Parts: sequence; C-alpha cells; structure tokens
Amino acid sequence: MSFLRVGAGLSTDLDPLTAAAEAATEAAATIGGEMPNLVVAFVADEHRDAFEDVAALLNERFAGAAILACTAQGVVGGSRELESGPAVSVWAGFLPDTTVQPFALDFVEVGDGEGEYSGWPEQLSPDACLLMLCDRFSFPAGHLLDMLNRERPGTRVIGGVASGGNQPDEARLLIGADVRSHGAVGVAISGRVRIETIVSQGCRPLGEPMTVTRADRNIIFELGGKKPIDQIGSIWRQATPRDRGLMAHGPLHIGRVIDEYKTDFSRGDFLIRTVVGADQSAGIIAVNDVMEVGETVQFHVRDPDTADEDLQELLDGVNGQPSGVMMFTCNGRGTNMFELPDHDAGLVSKILGVPLAGFMCAGELGPIGGRNFLHGFTASLAVFVDSAA
Repeated sequence: MSFLRVGAGLSTDLDPLTAAAEAATEAAATIGGEMPNLVVAFVADEHRDAFEDVAALLNERFAGAAILACTAQGVVGGSRELESGPAVSVWAGFLPDTTVQPFALDFVEVGDGEGEYSGWPEQLSPDACLLMLCDRFSFPAGHLLDMLNRERPGTRVIGGVASGGNQPDEARLLIGADVRSHGAVGVAISGRVRIETIVSQGCRPLGEPMTVTRADRNIIFELGGKKPIDQIGSIWRQATPRDRGLMAHGPLHIGRVIDEYKTDFSRGDFLIRTVVGADQSAGIIAVNDVMEVGETVQFHVRDPDTADEDLQELLDGVNGQPSGVMMFTCNGRGTNMFELPDHDAGLVSKILGVPLAGFMCAGELGPIGGRNFLHGFTASLAVFVDSAA
C-alpha cells in the first residue's frame, strides 16, 4: 500500500525561475519516486512579473498534478518566515486514494447588492475540505464562507487571501496552467487523506461574558444594558498592569460566542473581531463585523505569549500522525507580533516535524466551532494526515 508523502522546498535565489526550480526540486526529492497529485506554490511579490514563467515551469515539472499558486508579501518554508524579499516556496504531496478536484471561482454581481459564484466543482463530496487562495479586491471571501455555512454546513474551508499587490489586478493566482488576477482558486480534497484544520487566534479573554443589548450593524450601543465604554472602563480598573498595557497599546478585541447554547466558554468558543473605533462622549464602539442583539461577547487582548501558548496547545492536539502542513499566517504576525522572527513556522516545525510551506496572508480562511470564517491575525493550518497510516 502506498502512503501519503509530502515534500516542501524553499529558495531565495534572485532569479525567479532558478528559485522556482530549486524549490520544486527540493519538494520533489522528499517524496522520492512518487508523482505528486497536488502542488501548491507561494511566490514572493518581487517575482510577480515572472509569475507566468514560474507557472509554466511548475506545470512542466509536475505534469498531471493539480497545481495552485499565489503571490505573497512574504512566504513560509520549513521553519522560516521570509516576511519580505524574493523567494519561492513549493509544497508537493502524493495523496493516495484521494480525490483532488481543482476549481476556480468568480463572484458575479446580479443587482441589489446580491451576487453569485460561478465555477463550483461538480458533485462536491460532502466530506470534502476546500483549500482556497483568494484575491482580496475581486473576491468577497467572507460572503462566500457565510453562504457555505448556510448552504453546505459541515464543509470546511482552509486557506488565505493573497497578499501580493496593493491594487486591483496586481495579485496573481494560478490554477493548473491558468494565470488569473481575480477571483479564487482551490481544490476540493476528499478520500483517504484527511485534513486537520487549525485556526490559532492567539487571544485571551478579559472581564466576563456580556450580552449585546443594543446594536446597529457594526456599532455596539449597549453591552449588558450599559455603554460599552463604561464596560471597558470597569475591566480597566480591575486589570493587571500588564493587561492595562495591552489594552492601552491595542487594538482591543471582542470575541463573539459561536455556539449560544453553551454556558461555559473556553479556547475555540469565540470568533475574534477587532474594536476599530470608539466614541468616548457617546460611549459606543465600532467592531469590524456585524453585531446582533442578544449575542454573547467578551473582550479579549492579543499578545505574543498568549499567541504562542494558543498555537502550541492546538498543535499538541492534532489527531493522528501528520505528514505535511500548509500554513496561512497573517502578515500582521511575524516580527510585527513576536520579538524574534520565524515564530509560527518554527513552532509548527518543532512540534510536528513535517514538511511545511505557506505564506503571509491578507486574511486567513478557516473553521472555528464548525463554521467557516475570514480571520485576521491568525495562524491557520492545513495538517495532512493519512487515515490509513
């Protein structure tokens, strides 16, 4: 019986074709004589002008495989996070007895603020996990995930939003031999190889859970019958000096309880969103999400120690023996969050010890509490496990 084999390679050569060839060769060497049926590449934005040539090289080197790629502000390979500079990272996997179904999606507006998606794979398996790379300007990833939660409950999505390019049509996506600057590309994976998904939000709660008692879209007017600013003030007065420092230098976050039927909350029960504004005189706050009256929330802070502890605990809980990992980590993490570089990649490599590739995203896709969400400041991982091993 053949088993799941994964390889990963990274090159920082200044020439994009040399870098792609070196990374591809390193990835292929790890899986021996097996021909991969899934290849995913992450190409630093410095190589954007050569993206089509890199795509051609990958298709020639891995003929017959489902191939995905995107441009990125920073790429991840092994235990390294290259936050800037030219680099190519390649992940190659031989997934036996597993269906790898490529697809490309486009969002089409149909009027009145509504839209629909074209390009869905036919006969999508109910147990499929979707691995997706999206363009941030042309593709409303959060809207898509909300639709999937309603219409295809149980379908998991993991991936990231391309961080290459700062304007529309600057990002590059690859599906097979098709180079795109819009939409989303992905594969639906089902069968023997199982994907364990990890979403590390890296936050811890402050104060106590509260009910939203008055809100309008993303503005919270009352929490537990009081002004949100007053509730924050109460938490401040009871906080430790360290937590006051985190609150002061922010941003402050708010966790939305995913399962309102629960009464006790722990790690993984909250969807973390950011407090993006406040009106001191009115006592109200704004959040980067639509808030609903009656839902339970709790304020949170994010700091390096909590982020480290959260990711480590989630990695320790991986079910089964992993063979490879793809990591989609926020471009606001790295040295923007941690004192030393390579934190997320280094920790994953240390604990799991398997080939790793990925990129630093402009948004991460992943499930929390059985529902898919678009995140920020997370490390979202696709851990590949052979159910027959």
